[in-house]
Amino acid sequence: MRGRSRRPWARAAPPPGTRRSSGPSRRKGFRWSPGRRLSPSLSVRTLAAQVFLLQALIVLVLVAVAATALVLQGRYDAERSARDRSLAAAEAYAHAPGTALALRSADPTARLQTSVEQAGKAAGVDFMTLMDEHGVRVADSSDPALIGKKAPGVGPATAGEAYTETFHGRPGDAVRAVVPVTDASRRVVGIVSAGIRYANLTHVLNQQLPMLLGAAAGALLLSTAGTALVSRRLLRQTHGLGPAEMTRMYEHHDAVLHAVREGVLIVGGDGRVLLANDEARRLLGLPEDADRRQVTELGLGPGPTRLLVAGEAVSDEVVRAGDRLLAVNVRLTAPYGGGQGLVATFRDTTELRALSGQAQVARGRLSFLYEAGTRIGTTLDVRRTAQELAEVAVPRLADIVTVELLEAVLRGDEPTGAVYRMRRTALRASRTGHPLQPVGELIRFVVADTPMVAALQRGKAVLVPDLHDAQDWRAQDPEGALEALEYGIHSLVSVPLRARGVVLGMVNFWRAADFPRFEDEDVAVAEELVARAAVAIDNARRYSREHEMAETLQRSLLPPGLPEQDALEIASRYLPARSGVGGDWFDVIPLPGFRVALVVGDIVGHGLQAAVTMGRLRTAVLNFSSLDLAPDELLGHLDEMVARLDTHTAHDADDRAPLTGATCIYAIYDPAGGHCTLSRAGHLAPAVVDAGGRVTFPDLPLAPPLGVGGHPFEAGELDLPEGSRLVLFTDGLVENRGRDIDEGLELLRSTVARAGGTPEETCRALMDAMLPDHPSDDVALLVARTRLLDPSRVAAWDVPFDVSAVSRTRAEVNRRLTDWGLEEQAFSTELILSELLTNAIRYGAPPVRVRLLLGRTLVCEVSDGSSTSPRLRRAATTDEGGRGLFLVSQFADGWGTRYAARGKVIWAEQTLGRVREPDMSVLFDDIAF
Repeated sequence: MRGRSRRPWARAAPPPGTRRSSGPSRRKGFRWSPGRRLSPSLSVRTLAAQVFLLQALIVLVLVAVAATALVLQGRYDAERSARDRSLAAAEAYAHAPGTALALRSADPTARLQTSVEQAGKAAGVDFMTLMDEHGVRVADSSDPALIGKKAPGVGPATAGEAYTETFHGRPGDAVRAVVPVTDASRRVVGIVSAGIRYANLTHVLNQQLPMLLGAAAGALLLSTAGTALVSRRLLRQTHGLGPAEMTRMYEHHDAVLHAVREGVLIVGGDGRVLLANDEARRLLGLPEDADRRQVTELGLGPGPTRLLVAGEAVSDEVVRAGDRLLAVNVRLTAPYGGGQGLVATFRDTTELRALSGQAQVARGRLSFLYEAGTRIGTTLDVRRTAQELAEVAVPRLADIVTVELLEAVLRGDEPTGAVYRMRRTALRASRTGHPLQPVGELIRFVVADTPMVAALQRGKAVLVPDLHDAQDWRAQDPEGALEALEYGIHSLVSVPLRARGVVLGMVNFWRAADFPRFEDEDVAVAEELVARAAVAIDNARRYSREHEMAETLQRSLLPPGLPEQDALEIASRYLPARSGVGGDWFDVIPLPGFRVALVVGDIVGHGLQAAVTMGRLRTAVLNFSSLDLAPDELLGHLDEMVARLDTHTAHDADDRAPLTGATCIYAIYDPAGGHCTLSRAGHLAPAVVDAGGRVTFPDLPLAPPLGVGGHPFEAGELDLPEGSRLVLFTDGLVENRGRDIDEGLELLRSTVARAGGTPEETCRALMDAMLPDHPSDDVALLVARTRLLDPSRVAAWDVPFDVSAVSRTRAEVNRRLTDWGLEEQAFSTELILSELLTNAIRYGAPPVRVRLLLGRTLVCEVSDGSSTSPRLRRAATTDEGGRGLFLVSQFADGWGTRYAARGKVIWAEQTLGRVREPDMSVLFDDIAF
């Protein structure tokens, strides 16, 4: 092979200039390496041969002993097997049916000789003998000549005992079993003996002996070969090192072991010390006689003893040994070729531990501040945020924490300059019985030398390490200070609570007897903690102010109260969202003819912009309703308005929230016939509850939300008997994060079915059952119970399309007014009716119909088939007509036009008990010509 010397045992020539030494000096600097090949010496080869011969001799002796043991064991097993077979054969024949009865017969030999021979042959025994109760042979399978002779040694069997024995005698030396034969009364009537001769047992053993000897020889060969291989591998692994080299290697190993600056301790499987280097003895304080002693007897301390006795692997676990902190590593020796035991190393980490302790403290403070950042400011509530600050600081930073805030901050206003008068807002203590003022007390800082006043003036924390020596702290309240000292309070840090350069309050950290004094590092942590809390408190203050403003604005935009009307009994609820006001709204609008419009809507988003948007939309609905439009027409106009407003908003530079996406439902209820017309834009259908309590959600036409455009609006019709309830609501009532809309509607159905019959009871039941204390979305709810006009207070006439019919209709109306006791309204009503009816016949189209409605007011309606609406104008002096509607406006409290499915209705309304007096000068000027 290239790169190697032809003589492996020859040493390579030294490099040029290298001085070769001889004799002992050449071996003085010997260094052994596992990869270095050395030439085996003669002594090593001789020693290896001697070891091999000794091992081979030992193996030979072991194999011989093992072979002898196998022969003896085989003989023992054969004899035991013979006993078991003999006993089984004898018991089987003794207990066989008919054996006892045949023994009592006149000639038992004739009856049993053949069966005994067959039984012995079948059982595989050498002989089987049947005897009577006195031991006289009755039948014998091996030697019939013995029949009639008494068998020796069967005395125990005559007493009823079964046994096995080694028998010497006729018919031959054998292992036999003797079993008594008993009758039904358990009396011995005979004896059965079965056995196997020793000659047969020896023959079987002789057949097995060659196999045993062959196995022993094979074991000897394998052991010899294994010994040779082990010796060869040992020689190769030691690289042919002789005794001198091995001694040198041990010296180097011992030098390195005791020179390292790390303790090494080897413990055996029995817990005794096998080896300990000098560093281990120094670090652990081991006695001189530590070798071969139990670890538990060395007094190492609980930490090291526990690790050495546990017998488990350990990595860099720090334990205390005297005044040292030791990093211990433990590894078991068994997996690496050693016996049961362990190797432990020890490293002194006392100084490193001190440095790491400081780092650990710093990490702990950073962890504390991080946790405080996640726990403080979870809500936008000023008082709750102050309480969270106190809860975080106790007991990790202080024993007691008090938080005082300015009154303006608690109200949500901007902080004022009066910082020496605060309200205690939060207090947290690790134990009860403290003497500090409770939450709600007004705290005044009247003495200029106190730590609190000094902190406010400086704008930074003030540390008082020992309150016993702080006379300035005692000055403001000497009695209270004495009580605090008696309680155990001994150290204080006062930190002003500042945000955006403005003082919001004061935080005081107190430590009692169980805590050490505050130090400068604690002051830095307290300042950082208070600074984070100040930002959260200021955010909560500003949010509270904006929330209050938005809620005030929204409630001002909602109806201040429900209007008076006779068509519906109404109850309502509005609940703002937890996160802020929203755009949910409702309205109740009285319409002519005792009709009532119900409106519920939902604006996208929350906050002040949503409230303003809701006000704009509600105002638009009020304006459109004054035109007395049908629900689908009103939503159509509202949709166009929303689209126009959003277009203008998109071109403006402000941040106004868009209206598109708002939902709305508009319903008009007519008590004259119990009819309700509804139209909805992206809104949930209302719930209808009949007088029996059955709840349904009618299938009404649905259009997209407002502002989407491109879809016509449709109206649905409902007939509501008197006593029915109509429930209109926004999605915040039935839908939230933990409940989908289908579950919410089902819960609403069951709740309304169980609620009382009045609208107020229905509202109360729905709010209690379906909403948490702080809902995530605002809720608007409107419940109306229907009423019907008394049919006796409704009068209607179909009028022929002829001017001559006006006088007849006027006379019938006059008679009805007399029946109602309204003679005072007769003149004005006849005048109004004449003008409206004449216009309908002259300028309208058939059919013409007149209807009077009596309620809080008197309403006169004239309908015709024309969709042309009259308009009020001032006629010129030369005009012959055009003054009728002017007269109507003078005598009626209100009038107007609404469109029906076919034609229009012109109505006029008069207040009962009062006849309106027209302005005669204006009336005379208008009608004079």
